[in-house]
Amino acid sequence: MKTAAALVIGNELLSGKIADANLVVLARTLREAGVELRRAVFVLDDVDVIAEEVRALAGAHDVLFTSGGVGPTHDDVTIEGVARAFGAPVVTSPILADLLRGHYGDRLLEGHLFMARVPEGARLVSGETVVWPVVVMQNVWILPGVPEIFLAKQPLIRAELAGESPFISFAVLTTLDEGQLKPMLDRVVEDHRDVAIGSYPRWSGAEYRTRLTFDGLLEDRVRAARDAFASSLPAGTLVGVE
Repeated sequence: MKTAAALVIGNELLSGKIADANLVVLARTLREAGVELRRAVFVLDDVDVIAEEVRALAGAHDVLFTSGGVGPTHDDVTIEGVARAFGAPVVTSPILADLLRGHYGDRLLEGHLFMARVPEGARLVSGETVVWPVVVMQNVWILPGVPEIFLAKQPLIRAELAGESPFISFAVLTTLDEGQLKPMLDRVVEDHRDVAIGSYPRWSGAEYRTRLTFDGLLEDRVRAARDAFASSLPAGTLVGVE
């Protein structure tokens, strides 16, 4: 199973000016591809910090996805940070520069061409439905922070990770609270170490008190864990099985 990390970049996120919407999108894409997202780190627009985190996260995971900091303004320093992490200079991509010229035409300014900068040695990933490429430096995907554009890049990630087995997910809904469930849940967790089991209480607005999820790559093992837990519930406390 491949592992991934996310580096989310932007002063606006850590100041509360804007709420991040990209991490959940990436997590769902990776689950569909059978890739485990193991860590997410939020940092300011600081080149040294970005470089340090890229080195650490890219070195500890199969793939790293960054979000934010790829525009033309003074606080868009992700490209420089990724380049510094790999000891590479920043250069202008002729392909991106031509795309920018075609898009802006007579309105093109030097500030627009700032978005053609890439770490030297990076590759460009594009597809039939996603014309504007994503810059990928070794195992680091450098993604935009604008949620609509970030979402539009997900097909490229799915295509790159094609062939990986998706995570299987089942659920059990019960009227019991987590304190009541703990003994039964602990037994199932002990007997099914290869299945990720989560417990999520609901406080209002639902016919159940707790939703238990069972995730893994082998359907028979995930199903077995779910069924073992469901069968251990006292009579009348099982609301549903998904």
